[in-house]
Amino acid sequence: MMETRYDAIVIGAGHNGLVCACYLAKAGHKVLVLERRAVVGGAVCTEEVWPGYQIDIGSSVHLMIHRTPIVAELELEKYGLEYIEMDPWAALPLPGGEALCFYRDLERTVESIARVSARDAAAYREFVTRWGPVVRGVFRAFQEPPTMASFGRHVILAPSPGRNSTDALRMILSGYGRLIHETFESVPMRAALGWLAAQSGPPPTEPGTGPFAGWYAAVHESGARRARGGSGMLTVALRRALEALGGTVLTGARVERILVEGGKAVGVAAGGQSYRARAVVAACHVLTTFQDLLAESEVSEDLASRLRSVNVGNGFGMTVRCAASELPDYGGGWPMEIHRGMQLLCPTPEFLGEAYADYVGGRPSRRPAVLAMTFSALDDTLAPPGKQVVQLWSQYFPYERRDGRTWDEDAARDEAADAICETLFSYAPNMRGAIEKRFIQTPLDLERTLGLRRGNVMHLEMSLDQMFAFRPLPELAQYRTPIDGLFLTGASTHPGGGVFGASGVSAARVVGRALRRR
Repeated sequence: MMETRYDAIVIGAGHNGLVCACYLAKAGHKVLVLERRAVVGGAVCTEEVWPGYQIDIGSSVHLMIHRTPIVAELELEKYGLEYIEMDPWAALPLPGGEALCFYRDLERTVESIARVSARDAAAYREFVTRWGPVVRGVFRAFQEPPTMASFGRHVILAPSPGRNSTDALRMILSGYGRLIHETFESVPMRAALGWLAAQSGPPPTEPGTGPFAGWYAAVHESGARRARGGSGMLTVALRRALEALGGTVLTGARVERILVEGGKAVGVAAGGQSYRARAVVAACHVLTTFQDLLAESEVSEDLASRLRSVNVGNGFGMTVRCAASELPDYGGGWPMEIHRGMQLLCPTPEFLGEAYADYVGGRPSRRPAVLAMTFSALDDTLAPPGKQVVQLWSQYFPYERRDGRTWDEDAARDEAADAICETLFSYAPNMRGAIEKRFIQTPLDLERTLGLRRGNVMHLEMSLDQMFAFRPLPELAQYRTPIDGLFLTGASTHPGGGVFGASGVSAARVVGRALRRR
């Protein structure tokens, strides 16, 4: 039987891998995607965990992909992708049924903040105005291969009203905790923005994390959306688009080895078969690529040593996905306007700090901050009639515990999930009797199911020394590797984690140029 040969093989059907494959196929290349799981999507995946319930297995909110032309250029709406606007996109419940709401419209947001603090309302308008040009520059830099010249041109030199480049650099190099504290006076504003910024992983004291707070200014321009039917409808649409372009996707096809001959990647071995290609694109974790899929002899000792030292971190979050009989009642009944967006269950900056202190000590947070999401309130396809889906992302939870316990213990899993639910109950007491089923994902579950090493949903820590031209290492930052014909994409590479797709597009350009040269 004649062996099928491809121009490019992509390992992993996460959203970056599928985006990369689509752009290569659109350019006329013969593309194969191999996915070890039975479904596509990686960490952008939705599954029917219980009959009638569509549950996100990874990400839920799509903020960044709307800053790119991906959805339009690949005509994903044609393949079943429909987005629903989240507005307000985030809210911090307050006593008495009130809430501090962040709308797409800046003036509506300022009006909401003014009910808490008139000074903070004015400060927020200035904050968004000041960060706007910087964030637009960041997103432009995110959609190009990472170089220090690109970072300087788009970010450092981005004009900011009333500010010079030195001020912009200071904002970027600040820790987001300090930045928020010096900008806002009220506890609710400090808690809300601090908890939003913490979603990227690093603590509020870490230098260079200011943009994790500042880039929410972009949401007022591009909005936040949910894919109807669940987050995974994005990757379902990407698969359909790829197949319409002539590409092939094989699920249940675990890649066991990248085939290297004469120093060049020539294909992969998967499921007892070999697949040959002129280029191989690893859309999985960078450590999976070099430590599991390549023979030791194919990776230099220097590179192997440097990869062992990259900061994967010790996990940082876990989820409890719930089937419920009702929505959280934050004091105003339900449904409430805030059920449309992310509900920020973090009362004070100190509350978040205490949760992080537990994590640094190797303990699951005893009183964890929670991001509640109730998207069945705006999408009736997610749950049976009269039922709801309540998803709780929470921080902080270490992958390696120092109390002698493991995440394989049912009691350890349940105790952590109970702590997360207690935070929800403190805001919405009605939920104590409303949760009917729980699907728990510990850091170990995230690693085993989604290939997120040590439970880090960003692959590697999003620290300044692992961003832009340093991600994952300077010699791997351009999506190329020392092995001819082997390329990288995904959250391990620039620009990092989140539902974005920019890494997939940039990698496709690099791979496409290499294929044309050959």
